Amino acid sequence: MSTTLRGATRLPDGTLVRGRGLRDRLPEGPLPDYGLYLVSRPGRQPGPTSPHNPGWKRLRRRRFEPSWEADWIVWPDFGAPVDPHQAACAIVKAFRRAQAGGRVEVACGGGSGRTGTVLACMVILAGVPATQALGWVRANYRPRAVETRRQRAWVEWFALQDPGSDAPPGDPTGPPKRLAKSSARDPDGIED
Repeated sequence: MSTTLRGATRLPDGTLVRGRGLRDRLPEGPLPDYGLYLVSRPGRQPGPTSPHNPGWKRLRRRRFEPSWEADWIVWPDFGAPVDPHQAACAIVKAFRRAQAGGRVEVACGGGSGRTGTVLACMVILAGVPATQALGWVRANYRPRAVETRRQRAWVEWFALQDPGSDAPPGDPTGPPKRLAKSSARDPDGIED
């Protein structure tokens, strides 16, 4: 049996990371050594937070509790992480584990917006310029990855933090204020 996670994406430096949606069944094959999970609210409660959201009952029936080491980041759907510095440090940690050969997965409810945002940050860590990270993720992971302006702005903020260094991410004031603003429609036609 292969030791590679089924469905893993090979980053430009050769690092393998699996992105997926928590709503989907866990793929067959080897289990991750480490998972980075992006959830809408604290308390290890993955996925949608409203019973009116499709998929809510299915997630509650199949509560996801991994048997491997995991970090949970509070990151609202279609938004940016609640604690940008914690998220940046967790992304660097996950990337380094994957780079060292660990089986690492990143997942959010659907596997596109927040997961794609984290993968774009990992692509930057793998050496791709920030201006090309979004295109790389959309071409190699999912065409609709990184769904909103806030998520794209957060990738830009992450790139400015010198994320590859051992120092914690810089700017104590956090990400640009535009991350907190909501807009009716994204230029790509994706609702915020």
